[in-house]
Amino acid sequence: MSDKQRDDKPTGAVNEGRRRFLAGSAAVGAASMAGAAGVAGVGALTRSQPAQAASHGGAADIHVPPGELDEYYGFWSGGHSGEVRVYGVPSMREIMRIPVFNHCSASGWGMTNESKRIMGDSHRFTNGDAHHPHVSYTDGSHDGRYLFINDKANTRVARIRLDVFKTDAMVTVPNVQAIHGLRLQKAPRTGYVFANGEYMIPQPNDGRDINDPSKYYTLWNAIDADTMEVKWQVMVDGNLDNMDADYNGKYCAATCYNSEGAVDLAGKMRADRDWVVVFNIENIEAAVASGDFMTIGDSEVPVVDGRKSSDLNVTRYVPVPKNPHGLNTSTDGKYFIAAGKLSPTVSMIEIARLDDLFAGNLADERDVIAAEPELGLGPLHTTYDGRGNAYTTLFIDSQVVKWNMEDAVRHYNGEDVNYIRQKIDVHYQPGHNHATLAESKDADGKYLFSLNKFSKDRYLPVGPLHPENDQMIDISGDEMVLLHDTPTFAEPHDAVIIRRDQIQTKQIWERDDPYFADTVAMAREDGITLETDNEIIRDGNKVRVYMTTVAPNFGITEIPVKQGDEVTVTITNLDRVEDLTHGFCVVDHGVSMEISPQQTASITFTADKPGVFWYYCNWFCHALHMEMVGRLLVEPA
Repeated sequence: MSDKQRDDKPTGAVNEGRRRFLAGSAAVGAASMAGAAGVAGVGALTRSQPAQAASHGGAADIHVPPGELDEYYGFWSGGHSGEVRVYGVPSMREIMRIPVFNHCSASGWGMTNESKRIMGDSHRFTNGDAHHPHVSYTDGSHDGRYLFINDKANTRVARIRLDVFKTDAMVTVPNVQAIHGLRLQKAPRTGYVFANGEYMIPQPNDGRDINDPSKYYTLWNAIDADTMEVKWQVMVDGNLDNMDADYNGKYCAATCYNSEGAVDLAGKMRADRDWVVVFNIENIEAAVASGDFMTIGDSEVPVVDGRKSSDLNVTRYVPVPKNPHGLNTSTDGKYFIAAGKLSPTVSMIEIARLDDLFAGNLADERDVIAAEPELGLGPLHTTYDGRGNAYTTLFIDSQVVKWNMEDAVRHYNGEDVNYIRQKIDVHYQPGHNHATLAESKDADGKYLFSLNKFSKDRYLPVGPLHPENDQMIDISGDEMVLLHDTPTFAEPHDAVIIRRDQIQTKQIWERDDPYFADTVAMAREDGITLETDNEIIRDGNKVRVYMTTVAPNFGITEIPVKQGDEVTVTITNLDRVEDLTHGFCVVDHGVSMEISPQQTASITFTADKPGVFWYYCNWFCHALHMEMVGRLLVEPA
């Protein structure tokens, strides 16, 4: 159905008003672009009908037949759900949900002893706000070992093992509040995970200086990717937003949207320019090594002073307009590109000039700006096709704009050149966008995803809370073509897409896997051989149950306990058949977990009321799955 046909339908006052707003904002964006010398105006707008894809070559055929595999893994953040979602690309079939900062009754994440150890004290939080997933690197290419993601809600960073698609480490970052922007060291390998603390707080935040915002600061954080320990932090001025790292392992850069240091909305928009903070990693490491750092409160993490007033040569503040948001490194390694958000421009920082900036060889910080092209209203994020083109989301215009980076530089230097290649309408208000392999030097320019904050009339109505709308766009040819809409829930926020051959997964757990090593050690102390023993051990009011499972049997079918006992059930799945997962669920006790082939998993609960309570396998495993049960027999206290 065309937009004209849709508009002719009696869709109601709300939708009609929405369409008039979109039409008006698009016109404003076009007029804004027409005012820039050498930039295409309305003629740059092109249709984006699915019918156009039917006759389009290149990557346009997105059908993946039954039984065949997708070309890419797509990792979407789960937003307010706190999870990571795994899609096949280009089919957009949802393959898996990986619980991270949330609790999951299907897998037992947040309930099992193994997950509680990984989450640490923060397992008491049942919510998360997962924003930026990124896959680890070797020499600028994704190596498929880990995926890292941040939790803005509770100031955490987590690591997911991509051989088993399980979260295996998590850290709560001290001295900051709300981890937002997160990126990885790209070269020579991912040794660091870099994370922005967004909100400024008193340092230390222990009740003093609550009413004195002049003493509020935030920190930029480096986490050891191997140990998941916070290695050092850098104190900065302003709120840190998004960030990225270069392809040499030397520099990182982060946008700041509150250079004013304000605590109210109006105050955060006073300045015509905010800044991009550039971090010199080698100089920060040298400062830590030489003892040029402080510590804050009870934390022992070294904190280096990177504020504008500091005489340490660890940061530079590059003025850019206005309340910038996204910052993305071009895949050719040349530029940090910061999106203006409240300015119609993006700022291209030339990474090759940063050595001179830190050496004091430039007259002004803005001498590192290679270009500042005007793109449209509300630029937020930029991705790349590996052919010299950048793609930036325009939130207010509800568009993605394709533009050529080197032509933008030529235009900035005075040449009469058109750097905008095309604009395509998206539905509606895009935030992040991501193209295939576009977080690495291997960007292949096949598909782009626009992650749109609103869906409005794109799907069947489901009440006041609408899904969001991710749209797949073919960028393999000269013209962008809309291919597919995908509804998503609870603000997925960001994504990363890599080739399927870049990940090697296990189909069956190895018995010496560190994921459940602590549980194995506990069994060893009890004299238990997990692969053979089915025993119950009583230690005062603590009961430890060790059992095996082989479809369709639990190794123990009666667990006698007393009311008030703390019961720990440890199960080892002896099946070796791929995809033969068992579950353990105790009725009326809030107990549920999965145990995949050759995995050991454990869960602890209190038998708080007398009676008979059945436990059963809640992952379908066998023709006699319904009969795979046992009884928890709770004697009155």
